[in-house]
Amino acid sequence: MTTPASVSTVDLAARFPGIVSADSRPGYSGWIINADKLIEVATAIRDEFGYDLLSSVTGVDYPADGKMEVVYHAFKTTGGSIFVFKVQMPRDDPVVSSLVPVWKGAELQEREAWDLLGIKFTNHPDLRRILMWEGFEGHPLRKDWKEPFYEEELKPFKSRWPDGKHTIAEAKNPFRDNVQFPVGFDPEKYTFEDPEQALYTSLRKYQSEDKDGIKTDHILVNMGPQHPSTHGVFRAVVMLDGEDIVSLKPVMGYLHRNHEKIGERNTFLQNMPYTDRLDYFNSMSNNFGYALAVEKLMGIQVAERADYIRVIMAELTRIQNHLIWAGMMLNDLGAMYTPALYAFEERELILDIFEATAGSRMMCNYFRFGGVARDMTEDALRKTRELVHDRLPGKVDEMDRLLTDNEVLVSRLKGMGYLSAEDAINTSMTGPMLRASGVPYDIRRADPYSVYDRFEFDVVSRPEGDMYARYLVRIEEMRQSLKILEQALKQIPAGPILSGKPQYQVKIQPGEAYGRVEAPKGELGYYIVSNGKPNPYRYHVRAPSFINLTSLEMLCVGEKIADFVAILGAVDIVLGELDR
Repeated sequence: MTTPASVSTVDLAARFPGIVSADSRPGYSGWIINADKLIEVATAIRDEFGYDLLSSVTGVDYPADGKMEVVYHAFKTTGGSIFVFKVQMPRDDPVVSSLVPVWKGAELQEREAWDLLGIKFTNHPDLRRILMWEGFEGHPLRKDWKEPFYEEELKPFKSRWPDGKHTIAEAKNPFRDNVQFPVGFDPEKYTFEDPEQALYTSLRKYQSEDKDGIKTDHILVNMGPQHPSTHGVFRAVVMLDGEDIVSLKPVMGYLHRNHEKIGERNTFLQNMPYTDRLDYFNSMSNNFGYALAVEKLMGIQVAERADYIRVIMAELTRIQNHLIWAGMMLNDLGAMYTPALYAFEERELILDIFEATAGSRMMCNYFRFGGVARDMTEDALRKTRELVHDRLPGKVDEMDRLLTDNEVLVSRLKGMGYLSAEDAINTSMTGPMLRASGVPYDIRRADPYSVYDRFEFDVVSRPEGDMYARYLVRIEEMRQSLKILEQALKQIPAGPILSGKPQYQVKIQPGEAYGRVEAPKGELGYYIVSNGKPNPYRYHVRAPSFINLTSLEMLCVGEKIADFVAILGAVDIVLGELDR
């Protein structure tokens, strides 16, 4: 594993004396900013120091200190290492300025921090719950919040291990605490507020007139959550002027199971298979980012052969993701069978490699801290070489010939869903969404991890910023992944696949770490805080499917309602990752 890039050495305290101080806690890094000066300092971080991409916003609860903390991770789209800055607030009244005026990419992430931790962001344009339902009581990621049928704070639960004796919690308390109602709640007297009112009110901000001065009505249309082309239980509430979209709000959380609360109950190793269930098309990439974060905390190297195997698995994952995306995108446009069948046939062959190596086709649970769970067999390597050298290049070319100049596809995608480079950066887009707007930012090149710095490949970008550019970027990215795979298969060394001995429980030093990878959908990051115990104190997932929807309204306004399905499909979301 290459040495992780060091945190930026910009001296923010010298620029803002008395306002900014270095985080001096052992194992922590970055800068702590006075909450009342956050906007001023954040603007300087963006404009003076060049950190134009706000990647991640994470809330952390420190009840022992009586504080709440918001942690921001920023990067330069020209490349380079991480920049971390933070604000701290009293836990009993956690209020801080919204950074949406500086980076619009903070919008959904701040709503998440409000929803799950109760941190209030003043001047936020639409501070409502986002993953929990309206009317939910409490903020579930607070350390003093207990879920229904709470058993113990940390796994492994003593009631279940090591003796194996346990009682099903539901049997002890059936149904009673499944929902936590407000104090003094009486179902006979309580009047529920309309949970949709805040949502619809946030949309009713447009008024139009025709050329004769006659006011026209707007129509609210709900796309989903059961619509077949929302790629899962996702809902978009659309305000229409005729057939034109004038406003849109994404509504998510229907699949939310509080992945992060589960992650803070689990041991560090127990979380590895849980990452599989995020973007369930791309479990190998999910493992990768989490492993990097924990390895930074542990301060360990990765066995060299394992690093090559990780890259092989990640690039095979990227190819099958983009193949499925292309097939499903065409399916959304009405091409019912052929493209999807092409995609799934090749994906099944890649999953054969995963099954032969990890033992599972989709939920691979394959990475381990310091390496991987088991070696690739010679047979699996042979089959991988056959795919990479003999089959996949021709199949990508075939899909290219079949689709790229298809006049229906071109007419549906070209010039639609435009997003400028400036807006893409400001809304925290990453992955193909960012690169299709003309920003050649790829973490594998901008801030290399694993052994990616040993390979020659091109960062694919397109200047057009439309849906057709997003299609072309993904087609070419598959070819670049094949280029990386050819080199990795040629260079892979012999040797162990794990540094150190396999262990169920790992020792983690107190501190914080942020591990990120260039996943197929964009930057997948994990922010982990350790207090030296066997379980993460804070476990946060920076999910590209979630954050990439920040620009959805911007993409859709001015387009026809008939194009919404295609615009959403071009973003490439998976609800397991979006809702977590």
